[in-house]
Amino acid sequence: MEATARSRKPENGRAGPILVWGKRAMRAMRHLCTSAVAACLLFLAAPALAGGLYLYELGTPDVGLAAAGYAARAQDASTVYTNPAGMTRLSRPELMLGVQPMYLNMKFSPNSSTTNTGPDGDPSAWIPAGSLFYTQPVTKDFHAGFGVFGNFGLSLKYEDNWVGRYYAQEATLQGITFMPAVAYRVAPGLSVGAGLGMMYGYFKDTVAIANSRLLDPLIGDGQLKLEDHDWGFNGKFGILYELDKATRFGVTYMTQTKLNFSPKTEFTGLGPGLQAFLQSRGTLDTTLNLGVTAPQAVMVSAFHDFTEKLALMANVGWEQWSKFGQIQVGIVDNTTRNLTTNLNYKDTWHGALGAQYRVSDPWLLTAGVSYDSSMIDDDQRSPSLPVGDTWRFALGGLYKYSEKATLGAAYELAWGGNLPMTVSRGPVAGTVSGEYKDTAIHVLSLNLDYKF
Repeated sequence: MEATARSRKPENGRAGPILVWGKRAMRAMRHLCTSAVAACLLFLAAPALAGGLYLYELGTPDVGLAAAGYAARAQDASTVYTNPAGMTRLSRPELMLGVQPMYLNMKFSPNSSTTNTGPDGDPSAWIPAGSLFYTQPVTKDFHAGFGVFGNFGLSLKYEDNWVGRYYAQEATLQGITFMPAVAYRVAPGLSVGAGLGMMYGYFKDTVAIANSRLLDPLIGDGQLKLEDHDWGFNGKFGILYELDKATRFGVTYMTQTKLNFSPKTEFTGLGPGLQAFLQSRGTLDTTLNLGVTAPQAVMVSAFHDFTEKLALMANVGWEQWSKFGQIQVGIVDNTTRNLTTNLNYKDTWHGALGAQYRVSDPWLLTAGVSYDSSMIDDDQRSPSLPVGDTWRFALGGLYKYSEKATLGAAYELAWGGNLPMTVSRGPVAGTVSGEYKDTAIHVLSLNLDYKF
């Protein structure tokens, strides 16, 4: 049993409990502001199930379009994030508030190859989410804005005694971003914009330990928990080109975000034999250096008003998830041991088509469909990261309540389908084989856009 886990290949991009065993001292929040941010993170949470771990759903009208026109639409204050250059199209101060309950449907059914006993895995749950955006014209050509949103991560919690408990009981990796942004119209029809993303990242992993398969055959499972938080920074850059009043194109580029987690290991329920063994190795109070990279991304979008009532829009996008699997893992102790593991994750591709239709003066209907490729192959899937190809199907509507206020609602189905999984890490963790069936996220979005 190597403390550095040099003999084992991690099966997920966060590489936490698979790599090292040791005892963790709880890390307390040191500042009141950090505690407040953590509370916001719970509300702005994002579930798993997508091509990668970025979500397009922010509680804005984009939900009703399956994100089609993301970088070119620029019709409300959420353009602070989707394309900061689009703020120059908003002539008045504008506020966008969105709430977004999501239901994650993800049930694992084991097959006869599974060697562990216990119930099937079911991390299905309702997850709250939301966002806030504000834009302010400073001059005719210069605009500023600010956004708070959560669009990165996963959050899964299984039953403690499920068949895959030696691989994951809870897996959480989430980020909430605070983004000030500016935009400038450099020429008629051409605007540029930039935003600074300040991401608060939260990491938590819990995994069961099979005392009975190690040094204490008469004792039940123990548990290892890793937990930490960190701040990372990224840049969001955008260009918006308006060919004419009916047609515009948008391009955005987002840099990668580095989150350097340093959790201490916390063990509970260890048998005396295993505890003595780990103590002799000096790994009961161990700090891990876990580097996570939220990757760079590019989006190209188009928007065109075909008639006074009908507009069509489209996206093509790319995200560099191949970098997510290059995790730097170290042990901070009397000596330091480091390694970099390439988990062979893949870059993902995105495409979307959408439409808006003006039924009457106050009513605007929206619809869209999109596809995102998977960041992993079937043989790389694990209980901590059960993602795959994702199709999105969306319907929505906007109601212009007054000259200042517009109300919006939308529903989106993010469909992952059946996701096969087989993980086997030797006799201690056992083999878990089967399928996540009919995986999906049901997204409900309600939003208010207010012009001052």
